[in-house]
Amino acid sequence: MNFRQIEAFRAVIITGTASRAAELMGVTQPAVSRLIGELEATVGFPLFDRIKGRLVPTPEADIFYRDVETSFRGLDRLRSSAARIRDFGSGHIRVASLAATGSTIVPRAVRRFRETFPSAIVTLSIMSSASVRNHVVDGEFDLGLAADEVDLSGVEHQVFGSFPALCAIPPGHPLAAKKVIRPEDLHGVDYVALSPEDRARLQLDRLCLDAGARPNLVIETPFAITACALALEGVGVGIVNPLAVDGFGERGLILRPFEPAVYFKSYLLFRPDMQKARLVRAFVSALMEVRNIRHQVPVR
Repeated sequence: MNFRQIEAFRAVIITGTASRAAELMGVTQPAVSRLIGELEATVGFPLFDRIKGRLVPTPEADIFYRDVETSFRGLDRLRSSAARIRDFGSGHIRVASLAATGSTIVPRAVRRFRETFPSAIVTLSIMSSASVRNHVVDGEFDLGLAADEVDLSGVEHQVFGSFPALCAIPPGHPLAAKKVIRPEDLHGVDYVALSPEDRARLQLDRLCLDAGARPNLVIETPFAITACALALEGVGVGIVNPLAVDGFGERGLILRPFEPAVYFKSYLLFRPDMQKARLVRAFVSALMEVRNIRHQVPVR
């Protein structure tokens, strides 16, 4: 099995015919047919049924193609890496983050990081915590920031912080008159909830249950920044991650402490198959500095 055979197989799957695959590869149609035949002989099973002159993928070919595409995605990453090194002569770090930190902490850390490594390239993607975990484990990102509901098995990790929640209140709402919000204050109040699997939401649900309070659930969202936006629009009151509230107070959102404290805990995730590279260590340092300087929130 060689790369050219795999390339021909992929080209036929993508284009649908051997002639179009030949055009894509810049070879003749007989050459594509020969490469496919050699690959079938190597793998030991037919990849295509020949029906009325057409190559129709077999079920085995469909299964095989999934791994072929994974390999080609890896090659694409290698090409991109080589291009960045050629064009910029610098390193590259890939960071995945949940939305709460991806819109506040991480951008500030990027600025601080680039003060030391001005030529380094940073790829930043914002996604759900579960996706952050999976992409880091798969080696597609060097560093991840995720909430504590993720499965931490198979991934190197450390605590990033544990931050006490704030209550996001619409402007003019009766609760805005209170300096501290408690579970009983939420009874019968329109409530913007985080996802059911969110650990902070589970803490709040238990506190409300113990207090005999039943908030009026009107909408659920996985993102604290979205909960802030909904509260600002008067949809309801939300319990949110303090790292997600930047700028909302200036726009009129009322923010109050919540007691007993509900904590948003987050983790730094690292690829399990590599030691922390110099750039990763530097970026983690920048994250910690920004967390401590710009967000004076107790970490426990």
